Amino acid sequence: MPHLTINSCSYHCSENGNGRPLILLHGFTGSSVNWRRVTAVLSNHFRLITIDLLGHGRTDSPNNPARYRMEQASADLIALLDNLGVAQTALLGYSMGGRLALYTAVHHPHRISRLILESASPGLQTAVERSERRQRDEALAGQIERDGIPTFVDFWESLSLWESQKRLPEGIRLTLRRQRLQNNSKGLANTLRGMGTGVQPSLWPRLADLHMPVLLLAGALDEKFVGINRQMAAQLPSARLQIVADAGHTIHLERPSIFNHLLLQFLNQSGRNFGK
Repeated sequence: MPHLTINSCSYHCSENGNGRPLILLHGFTGSSVNWRRVTAVLSNHFRLITIDLLGHGRTDSPNNPARYRMEQASADLIALLDNLGVAQTALLGYSMGGRLALYTAVHHPHRISRLILESASPGLQTAVERSERRQRDEALAGQIERDGIPTFVDFWESLSLWESQKRLPEGIRLTLRRQRLQNNSKGLANTLRGMGTGVQPSLWPRLADLHMPVLLLAGALDEKFVGINRQMAAQLPSARLQIVADAGHTIHLERPSIFNHLLLQFLNQSGRNFGK
């Protein structure tokens, strides 16, 4: 199942393992290969489905930025579940993938049994914040198109958000860099324009509507997202917040053993509401 045509776009998907389904969604500039250190462990327990999101990896990069909008991406995800015969699933999303996972859980709650959000947010709360972010994202999209992927990756990896990744073994950092370089300018630029935080509607008012179990994960070194996730935990009816020590934004790469342990603990705690 390397490729599935979903709403006229070719999606690259991979499946590993057997059992209850778990969908994994990567972050901006990422791809499904970022989950290998997770799937190597969890494939013994679950049917794992990893996806390259639009504009990333080996999935199509449409020309129209509107095709990347959150409602379109979420509709694609639900269509993909239908195609795979998955009535209900646990859903794990990291960063941008976490925003998509949360949007999908809010709008299709009957399809999501459990929700895991790693370094994610419900978006920006005010119209002013969203407008300012759209302007910054448009400027960054233009930079990507103008300067190309290698220059953009150099810039992206210099951001303070990834400071803690500098402590990763060199082999892991080089693998991550090679994966980022495999993306294309059109896909990343249009992802910012169509699916960026400034474009996404705020999901803060909808958090109280989510009644499935939710696991929130944030790295202790990622102070901004620690704060966001504490606010989310206070508003979600059935949430568990885990602040992972000595980790930044990318917990699944920086502290994989702890990350996998927390996932297994959460997913195996009472199968009453889990998946089909």
